[in-house]
Amino acid sequence: MKSILLIGIGRFGKHIAMDLHRLNHQVMVVDDNEDRINELLPYVTNAQIGDSTNRDFLESLGVNNFDVCFVAIGKDFQSSLETTCTLKELGAKLVVSRAASDVHAKFLLRNGADEVIYPEKQIAKWASIRYSSDHILDYIELDESHAIFEVSVPKAWVGRSILQLDVRRKYDINIMGIKQGGRMNVSVSPDTLLTEDITLLVLGEYKALQKCFHI
Repeated sequence: MKSILLIGIGRFGKHIAMDLHRLNHQVMVVDDNEDRINELLPYVTNAQIGDSTNRDFLESLGVNNFDVCFVAIGKDFQSSLETTCTLKELGAKLVVSRAASDVHAKFLLRNGADEVIYPEKQIAKWASIRYSSDHILDYIELDESHAIFEVSVPKAWVGRSILQLDVRRKYDINIMGIKQGGRMNVSVSPDTLLTEDITLLVLGEYKALQKCFHI
């Protein structure tokens, strides 16, 4: 269980707070809107109404005692930057800030953010890959060059074993697991036989994955 400070509870911040609650973390939320604060009271450990650009107010929260500080302010560019910068100056251990544009992301990183979340851009990339192919079910980007894809079994692979396919040598990708009936199994052996009712969890470079699965 971690101690989380969440500043800014619009739609994005609200979902973060509720998900953190489901994960049993201790969450303090901060916003300048009392109605938004009251709406989240059942899901948080503590809540404060205040201006996050006010240094004295932030300092009173003891930001250095939190494991993670989220800045979920999206539209107010200046407030987002000031809050991020002040948190770091006050000794925040990990500051994760939301960006609303590429420029915003660059300035956040230059002004104290340890990591930046850019929801619209990240979801757009996920959706373009997910829905532009008939057999890509999900994917996780690891870095600019590598990813994990969940894919349906190509027709040519059905009835063959992983050893017979030899995808590691042919395509330089790794089959990490298989999902069948909604259950994931990561104990994959070379003798595992592929059938139509399973999906594969594969790891590799984007180029290798695109070549292998004709993306």
